[in-house]
Amino acid sequence: MSFGAAGATGSSLPAGLTVDEKTPLHLHARYAGLTFCGCAHAIFLCELAHSLKCLIGSKTGARDSCTSRWHGDFCVGILGLGNLGKQLVLSLLKKTHIKPTQIKISTRTPESAEECVPAGVECFFDNRRLAAWADVLFLCCLPSHLHRVCADLRCHLPKHCLVYSFVTAVPVTSIAEHLGHNFVLKPQYQLEACHASDLWLSCSHLTAALSDPSLIEASCPLAIQGGISLGLTWVCGVLYSLLNICTSACLGSSEALSLINGILTENGTNNEPLLNAQSFIGSSSASVLDPNESFPWISLTDAQTKETPLLRFVTSSKSVQQFICAAFKTSLERTIK
Repeated sequence: MSFGAAGATGSSLPAGLTVDEKTPLHLHARYAGLTFCGCAHAIFLCELAHSLKCLIGSKTGARDSCTSRWHGDFCVGILGLGNLGKQLVLSLLKKTHIKPTQIKISTRTPESAEECVPAGVECFFDNRRLAAWADVLFLCCLPSHLHRVCADLRCHLPKHCLVYSFVTAVPVTSIAEHLGHNFVLKPQYQLEACHASDLWLSCSHLTAALSDPSLIEASCPLAIQGGISLGLTWVCGVLYSLLNICTSACLGSSEALSLINGILTENGTNNEPLLNAQSFIGSSSASVLDPNESFPWISLTDAQTKETPLLRFVTSSKSVQQFICAAFKTSLERTIK
């Protein structure tokens, strides 16, 4: 189902829906649920990546060009300012530590953005400039615009820039291929027949709904309710993204694991490391990895389309799943002053 068009009808309806669920009210609930979950999961990713960048900056000196870029602000780019782009920028400012000056938007009509974008958020129409600046780049464009956007960005994306795609009907492999960039993450939401989808109807004011404990619980990525599912592949993609951030900052594997485990268990009581080298790259590769050596760069395309050591590990570890759920809820429940 598309984030961009609320008026989906006819053959565009998901096959898993019953006749009753194809009524306008149910479709509106599904659309609201997808928008809520999309923004909630983006908040979770940005809070983790923002915390990690802050820790990297505080623990490493500007030793060389590899680490110096991690001493600045965490930068979020949003490409496209349709309904989802507008909701996303408001959600990030409401529920994360990201300031307006840390968000930039590239839109074809920047002159009309003043009415809906908070003061301090810079708007312009220059996709390449946005990509060169951003640590995380959200693609919120229409599928019909994707080919032009990818052609514009190809060969202009820094390796460290995480591209997060909300573009529907285009698999992550195609997006990565067209961008010439394998640091791409895409949430793949699935719709299921369900009589509880009405819970999303309370999301009419998204920024307020993001503080509702029942909706936060319902949108937990490992146990989404209301007829929407996401699954472990996206969670593993998020964790591999954090690992790549550490690799791009030239951190040794031991330090990288310490920082990642730290932000995931920030408010927990776990005294044992949540994740180790074997969790990420398997026992054979981990056995020859020196603690001062960086992890190898992980292709997120492969991480989302193939079975990985991390997917096997997280699937089998209920304690890791519980900590991830707790970290997600904490990221949304905290009050940003």
